[in-house]
Amino acid sequence: ELRGTKKMDHMSPRLRAFLSEPIGEKDVAWVDGISRELAINLVTKGFNKAYILLGQFLLMHKNEAEFQKWLICCCGATECEAQESSHCLKEWCSCFL
Repeated sequence: ELRGTKKMDHMSPRLRAFLSEPIGEKDVAWVDGISRELAINLVTKGFNKAYILLGQFLLMHKNEAEFQKWLICCCGATECEAQESSHCLKEWCSCFL
């Protein structure tokens, strides 16, 4: 399967690791772009697992702009964190859904 191998070259090691296997019970801190501080904020809001954050992304119909706005406004993410994590979840969806 050659699809995506080229794309993988441009990915951060963290993103590549996240996309290399199913989401399972991974902590939210596994999501690319989620800093320690942001992970703490997310956990206090009940988003302790990556799949729960993914659920929020899916509830927003995979709308990256809306998800980024929510992460920044409600969870205290930086613009960079919001962009990286929404990109990570979008890539995960295209690999596994």
